[in-house]
Amino acid sequence: MFKLNLKIALRNLWRNKFITAINVGGLAIALAAFILVAMYFTYETSFDKSNPNYKDIYVVGVTYPEFKTNYIAAPFAKAIKQTYPEVESVGLIKEGSFELTIKNGKNTLFTKNILAVDYNAAKMLNIIPENGLTKPSGDVERLNYLSKESMKTLFPDKTDNKPEMVGYGASNSGITGTIAGTIEGRRHSNFNFDGVSLAAELGEHDNYDMNDYSIYLKLKPDVDVANLERKISELYRYELLKVNAKKELAELKTISIFLDPLVNLHLRPKAGNDLPYKTLMALSILGFLILVIACINFTNLSIAQASKRAKEVGVKKVMGAYRSQLTLQFLTEIFIQCFIATVLALILAELVLPQFNNLFQVNLSVWQIDNGLIWELPLILVIITLIAGTYPSMVLSGFKPALVLKGNFAASKQSSWLRNGLLIFQFSIAVIFIIGLLIINSQLNYMRTQDVGFNANQVVYIKNLTLFNNPVKFGSVSFNPVKDRLMRIPGVKSATVASFIPGGQNGINNYAYKATKANIDFVNVDFDYFETLNIKLKEGRFFSNTFVTDTVNSAIINESAVAKYGIKNPVGQIISGCNIDYKIVGVIKDFKTQGFESKVQPTIYTIKDPCGSYKTQILLKIEENKMTDALAALKAQWPQINPLD
Repeated sequence: MFKLNLKIALRNLWRNKFITAINVGGLAIALAAFILVAMYFTYETSFDKSNPNYKDIYVVGVTYPEFKTNYIAAPFAKAIKQTYPEVESVGLIKEGSFELTIKNGKNTLFTKNILAVDYNAAKMLNIIPENGLTKPSGDVERLNYLSKESMKTLFPDKTDNKPEMVGYGASNSGITGTIAGTIEGRRHSNFNFDGVSLAAELGEHDNYDMNDYSIYLKLKPDVDVANLERKISELYRYELLKVNAKKELAELKTISIFLDPLVNLHLRPKAGNDLPYKTLMALSILGFLILVIACINFTNLSIAQASKRAKEVGVKKVMGAYRSQLTLQFLTEIFIQCFIATVLALILAELVLPQFNNLFQVNLSVWQIDNGLIWELPLILVIITLIAGTYPSMVLSGFKPALVLKGNFAASKQSSWLRNGLLIFQFSIAVIFIIGLLIINSQLNYMRTQDVGFNANQVVYIKNLTLFNNPVKFGSVSFNPVKDRLMRIPGVKSATVASFIPGGQNGINNYAYKATKANIDFVNVDFDYFETLNIKLKEGRFFSNTFVTDTVNSAIINESAVAKYGIKNPVGQIISGCNIDYKIVGVIKDFKTQGFESKVQPTIYTIKDPCGSYKTQILLKIEENKMTDALAALKAQWPQINPLD
């Protein structure tokens, strides 16, 4: 029977080639879009799933009145481990805070993506070198590993996994070290890196003033996470009070600990942006609706052809065919069309995949075993066949032979109502799509035309290893000699240096205005910083060499900082932080550096910065018509301009 149904189905499809092509083509395009979205959904929701313990791992975060963060002091890790038996393991991670240069002869690797991990964190988070995880001991404090890609940059001809000697930092620093081996750095994980520095323990010499570590916990089974959060919050307040008895209890009560599961870190981190999650949900709904529209279109076209098949059904029923047999025949026809559409969809998806990967910055493959398509596609094929084929097959097989053979065939009122309803639904979705596209287009136009508050055109950023400060402190040098040499290059209009550049991650510290204390961003800058970036002044003045105090205790804040502290007439007021009372000499207008979805953070800019950061980011403003010549001269003269680099 199946063989007969298959033969009849193929003949009918071939006889109606044009309609079949429309049905199959429309469904194939929709399925291709759905396949791409399904692959992307699987990819985005499976970060770190290869780790067998990923459901039991949590990162420790801190909630302040102004923000949430996953960065915390290293000593707190030991306090948690010693206090709570329900915590099975505690690990520490520290991300690279500055760009590191690693050299092998003429081959150089610039990277900021070096992860410092302790042994417990490496074991917990599955950060395992290719030659196995070994705990550093004895005279070996650290074992350093590079990703395969990084190792290839430094040692292009290397084929083994033996240790190699490399140089670190500036050319004249003379610092050398050993790379113990390679490690997989491009992983389907929240932890991707160019290299790993593995230690037996981390942060043993740090204190509660240094909040630059991430603490990861592996909990024992069936732990009450909410209760543990409350207990760890109490412990954290106690530890802060123990190291600083002057801390006010009212201030401590505003601070609490949260535990964020590793499962959520990629898409919905508590201390971060959930925009990736919203994007994924929107894309998933879009892919689903496209498939629904295609199925509705398929159903309507199949029903529209009903009159051509009515006499066929009537004759077959007169000859003794049962309705169930006819239903199976029509379902077989629809299944064949859906199967062909699925094959074409796979081909289309493979053709479009390079552009899709480039757009979403992923590396997906249709033929990847672990992308879920192996079991998803057969299921999708069956579901689509049933959704698109059940109603048309029931309509076609339900014709009464006495009526259709007399030529009195007419669609039932129920059939007409359903067809009209499907058409209305189909067009409603199309209208929603059009409205959505118009909204997206208006948002893109807004982002393109909106004034972000600064102008980075013709501004060049130089990767630099020398530590600058003004005034000079231990380990740093003055930027003035380098600036003088840079300004001699034809076309260079201004030169400055800063601890952070717009678009990067600023430092965060506690500053106080009168009785109001708050954690705000800070940037250590130099003269001409605001002029180089064409940042607008609201009131007061910029930093100037004519004012000696600018290198001692002057500060410039942005509008968000003024609002944060509620300062009236800010110029001349005192704001305190890092054991210095800064005098506000100017207020700049807010400018966006982190995207339109983020608020402008309250920020303080100072030339003198005792908080521990150095200025390494050199920025040059170059005339547009002299850009090429200036860059060539800069490259040729750099060893003489900055001999310490």
